[in-house]
Amino acid sequence: MRRSDRLFSLLSTLGDHQLHRAEDLARAKGVSLRTLYRDIARLQASGVAITGTRGAGYRLTPATVLPPLSLSQEEIEALQLALAVVLETTDPDLQAAATSLAQKIDAALPESGHPDTLDWQRVEHPFANAARGMAHLPVLRAAIRARQKLRIVYNADNGSLRTLVLHPLALTHAARSWLLSGWNEANEKTETLRLDLIEDTHPLPELFTAPPDFQMD
Repeated sequence: MRRSDRLFSLLSTLGDHQLHRAEDLARAKGVSLRTLYRDIARLQASGVAITGTRGAGYRLTPATVLPPLSLSQEEIEALQLALAVVLETTDPDLQAAATSLAQKIDAALPESGHPDTLDWQRVEHPFANAARGMAHLPVLRAAIRARQKLRIVYNADNGSLRTLVLHPLALTHAARSWLLSGWNEANEKTETLRLDLIEDTHPLPELFTAPPDFQMD
């Protein structure tokens, strides 16, 4: 039997998630204990969640361990958006699973800086209403690429709506909290807006150039 076939057969046997003695597995697969231990080690090294020790036995845990993945920025954004949608559902089991998955993903992602503004410090909960601003993403991304000014209607701190003309410069996210950073024409300052608080975005027929001193801290 080819090693790949033997490993698949071994994995199928462990698929019942019960504890199997090494001697029984070796006998069933027609291999020596030494070969069985090597096969178990190969499966574990490939990311298969097999637990156990020699003498006690082995079992396949229900958890699925993915191998290391290399994701582009666009793929990370798509993953964040998908989680945001699930987190907005009313199914408590799905919400719990999405929250747990989000925490694992956030722990694996590298630290990313955000503008040091009061807007970011006021975010009360990283998952709150995260999916609300997704409808604005296509317009925002296109405006950032084209360096096009935007008229934005935004929920102010006092509960009222305010309108501003923004030079959109960057989109960032952390734990499903999406932020738009840009240059506010009115006060000539960098401003950071939460996407879930944006009511409306309207592209203007005017382009801009990014200020030379702008950077994401």
